[in-house]
Amino acid sequence: MAAILLVDDEETLRATLALLLKQAGHDVVQADGATAAAEALAVTAFDLVITDLRMPEGDGLEMVHRTRATRPDAEVIVLTAYAGWESAREAMRLGAFDYAEKGRESDELFHRIDQALERQARRRENERLREQEVRYVRELAEWNARLEQRVEEQGAQVERLGRLKRFFSPQLAELIVAGGADDPLLAHRREISVVFLDLRGFTAFAQTAEAEVVMGVLRDYHAEMGRLILEHEGTLERFTGDGMMIFFNDPVLTRPSGRS
Repeated sequence: MAAILLVDDEETLRATLALLLKQAGHDVVQADGATAAAEALAVTAFDLVITDLRMPEGDGLEMVHRTRATRPDAEVIVLTAYAGWESAREAMRLGAFDYAEKGRESDELFHRIDQALERQARRRENERLREQEVRYVRELAEWNARLEQRVEEQGAQVERLGRLKRFFSPQLAELIVAGGADDPLLAHRREISVVFLDLRGFTAFAQTAEAEVVMGVLRDYHAEMGRLILEHEGTLERFTGDGMMIFFNDPVLTRPSGRS
């Protein structure tokens, strides 16, 4: 069903056409001239305007112009006699969909009405698809922006985590980055175990061995002790040469080993 504005100063013809349109299932508003038509256009979103080309009060060309300015989404069909065909063509140049000859069989007019409404439906669907595309593009841009922000944040987090792992155990570094640990530098109390160790006779060994040999021993020693410290969730508090101090249960709580 379409909302149709029927404009014609000939009451009998207008009433007959309005009856046929209503029987076809359309909602019809009648106007006897340009003034009444302008008032109707101001309050109703018509799908189609059917207007006589020649009326005492204004004409079809004016109605085409008024409709295009007031309801650009509506289609316009002008009704004309044989002598008014040139004006009818002018109406189409102004934006009317088509024209039909008055007094001819109604089938011809209704065929043009169906065509006009079909074109309007296609145009509205195309507009809906364009709006949908614009909305999708906008949403995609927003998603991409959020994704880029998350990637940037995660990259910064990974970089921060990598720096922290140079000084803290992986467990502590991950807790700090995730916000799951207090500042380890803040004063606090906790029961802990402290282990201090060094290599027996390392000083004498370092004084007599080649530097490359000493560094090789330290490298292997640090690698193995680092593995053991991490395995038991300790925190290397400091190391100097062969000397190491390790804290257990601070700042990372040490889980029970389950071994008796």
